[in-house]
Amino acid sequence: MNLLSGLEKFGLKAEDTTNLFAEEKKEVVGEDGTKQEAAPTEESFLLDKAVRCAVCDKVFKTKMIKSGRLKRLESDMDLRPRYEHIDTLKYSVISCPYCGYTAITRYFEHLSSMQVKMIKEKICVNFKPADNVEPTLIDYDTAIERYKLALFNTIVKKGKNSEKAYTCLNLAWLLRGKRESLDAKDPKMAEQIKECREQEEAFYAQAYEGFTKAVSTETYPMCGMDECTMDYLLATMAYHYKKYDVASKCIARILQSAAASKKMKDRAYELKERIVEEIKRSKA
Repeated sequence: MNLLSGLEKFGLKAEDTTNLFAEEKKEVVGEDGTKQEAAPTEESFLLDKAVRCAVCDKVFKTKMIKSGRLKRLESDMDLRPRYEHIDTLKYSVISCPYCGYTAITRYFEHLSSMQVKMIKEKICVNFKPADNVEPTLIDYDTAIERYKLALFNTIVKKGKNSEKAYTCLNLAWLLRGKRESLDAKDPKMAEQIKECREQEEAFYAQAYEGFTKAVSTETYPMCGMDECTMDYLLATMAYHYKKYDVASKCIARILQSAAASKKMKDRAYELKERIVEEIKRSKA
């Protein structure tokens, strides 16, 4: 149905008005000459948002994701989020260009007066602003730098083990994303891929250690995760390090939990099957 029918008497012809709020589709011509729908650009998922720094009180603009446009894909086994056309992890940290205070978005506004004092004394006085202009797009290298700055801020402000571990995990995920974006067939990329893999493993190990300590001293929810989600994350990380006894205990708690969703139990059961196969293979 053309919702704007009747405008013809004004000499106007309005077509394709069945859905007024449909995304505008762009077309490109393929090699065979046929028209194809163009993939959305990374920039189309972003918007500028004004943020007030919790430390220096200055206002600056940072890139944020238009969550309504995202199309979620199946996450990695260890819950690394994946979306079509964009790696949202690159835009999940806020960094003040004036004083250097940086944190993952969920933690940015939550500072005690003592933490503000520590950041001012150990970061702000030494911070050298690189550029006050927010780039149009954030590449992996810039994102990794910001997450490292966020980790340093967390250490300085004596943040919880869970926050440090979560920042390390995000760094590992980012390095995995960067590695996947490199052309493995190009010999020139071999050294970069190796370096990404080594750094990913280093931050992953720190994340595992940090979460292991956090679950025994902190309360849930933790980093936005409930107990079942954290158990599953620890199970996948323990599986990565071939600590099958630790992974099996985490999985058992999930499968016995009345609070765990069917999807989480399915994931846990799938991981359990992998562990059984690995144990059989090691004994063969």
